[in-house]
Amino acid sequence: MVDIFENLRARIQQVTVSTRVGRIAELTGGTLRVTGLSRATCLGDRVMIRGAEAEIGGEVLRLSREGLTVLPDGPSDGMAIDDRVEIIGRAEIAPDNDWIGRIIDPFGNPLDGRPLFPGTAPRPLRAAPPAPARRRALGERLETGTAVFNTLLPLVQGQRIGLFAGSGVGKSSLLGKFARGVNADIVIIALVGERGRELREFTERVLGAKGMARAIVITATSDQSPLVRRRCMWTAMAVAEHFRDQGLHVLLLADSITRFAEAHREVALASGEQGSLRGFPPSTAHTIMSLAERAGPGADDTGDITAVFTVLVAGSDMEEPVADILRGVLDGHVVMDRRIAERGRFPAIDLLRSVSRSLPEAASGPENALIAATRRHLGVWEQAEMMIQAGLYSKGSDPAIDAAIKVWPTLDAFLAEDAPNGTEASFQRLEACLAEAEK
Repeated sequence: MVDIFENLRARIQQVTVSTRVGRIAELTGGTLRVTGLSRATCLGDRVMIRGAEAEIGGEVLRLSREGLTVLPDGPSDGMAIDDRVEIIGRAEIAPDNDWIGRIIDPFGNPLDGRPLFPGTAPRPLRAAPPAPARRRALGERLETGTAVFNTLLPLVQGQRIGLFAGSGVGKSSLLGKFARGVNADIVIIALVGERGRELREFTERVLGAKGMARAIVITATSDQSPLVRRRCMWTAMAVAEHFRDQGLHVLLLADSITRFAEAHREVALASGEQGSLRGFPPSTAHTIMSLAERAGPGADDTGDITAVFTVLVAGSDMEEPVADILRGVLDGHVVMDRRIAERGRFPAIDLLRSVSRSLPEAASGPENALIAATRRHLGVWEQAEMMIQAGLYSKGSDPAIDAAIKVWPTLDAFLAEDAPNGTEASFQRLEACLAEAEK
């Protein structure tokens, strides 16, 4: 029998009847020094600052016998010396199955105007990944609803891939296709640092009713503090782990790791770290890698988290710090090119710069042969394109270039196709495209 009051009782049990109180002793550089709580708090604990004009949350960044350094969730305007600071506790989230179909903030509060109860079991935001020796191997190939990912860049259960793209090249539309088309039990979507107007557009137009029916959207807009934006990604991962531990297959769409890293940079610099890698502090690499390691295949009887992490790359610079760090720990990377988007082909994937590390195991022998032939034709075209476009190539001079000229328009169109009929039909379509080169 379902206990309809279980969540309510859990909420009541979380109410504290007493709390330790400290006082603001100094306000400087966007941080606060708080006295009276040094022996009652831990690094990373949440606090509530209660001033005469406003109440605002914050996080403990540094501890000493003389006091705490607290970074507030927002501007410190209106705060004053001796304002109350109360301990809230550990940075946790309590997901619940009733969150499916909802839009929430990084603290588990609803953003869609309807009430929402937390779950009964709080989880730490920064949990450890499954034990490496107990994790399963990558699973079966997934239907994605897109021809290119069904064939040339296969996505398998438990895989972690990076989507590297500049702004305005169709990244959000591709994430929406994944949310609607990838074969998964539930979809967790983290929108970190997005423009406020884009939330409703993404949920209503890009996701639509079909996508939202099995999704949880967790968002922190660009105007919110770095603490909230960083927490957004950790909350999304903790929610994904909640469903993974029930034995479900979870698709995590994280947009974007770059904004997560930028939020962490702001927090780390406020805590006293020094920027050493193009302005990013040393802890950035570990923060990104520890987040990515929490996704992937589960252990024992748990489920899997298949993850797509987006990275904003200015000018397609794949060597910038965040892109370079993430690319080294993923099971594949997909590069989206602005030049391809500008000529109207979406998704604007540069196939030759993209790779899925699930290959060759994710495809059969004949399928791998089709993939290799496709890459060979596209590689020949790319090398000869300037000469062809300039009219300097004479037909018959090179059989490989002649074949690439024949097949390139068909292959380019194939990369933009949806795949409503599944993987087998996608490979049949790819085989038909390659047959153009033999005519």
